[in-house]
Amino acid sequence: MADEANRSAFMEIQGRMIDLTAKLKQVQNQMRNKEGEKKRAYLTLEELRQLSDDTNAYKSIGRTFVLEPKSFLVNEQEQKLKDSEASLASLQTSKEYLEKQLAEVENNLRELLQQDPGLARQIMSMAVM
Repeated sequence: MADEANRSAFMEIQGRMIDLTAKLKQVQNQMRNKEGEKKRAYLTLEELRQLSDDTNAYKSIGRTFVLEPKSFLVNEQEQKLKDSEASLASLQTSKEYLEKQLAEVENNLRELLQQDPGLARQIMSMAVM
């Protein structure tokens, strides 16, 4: 009876670990994408700042290009930069939370396996097959 309870507890912990790992990878991918957006906005902003203030430049909208004043484009890139930084801060918080949750689940799994060495042997024999 206790063996079956430990087995079901292991399955539950394993499912939670898989779920948390997937969420963590998703957050890391989102962070990587936001880093790219931030870098593009920064580089575009640096190039725009080299132009004189009365210059008009083309902005890409899909496959169309629209002529815009430099000040409008600079403001737009600065806003993209701020938004990316805010998103990165939020994603970093989520990442830290998920890492703590994952560490907690790993500790729960470790405690369960130390509590029932027979379960650990069963799992190892299933993994070998």
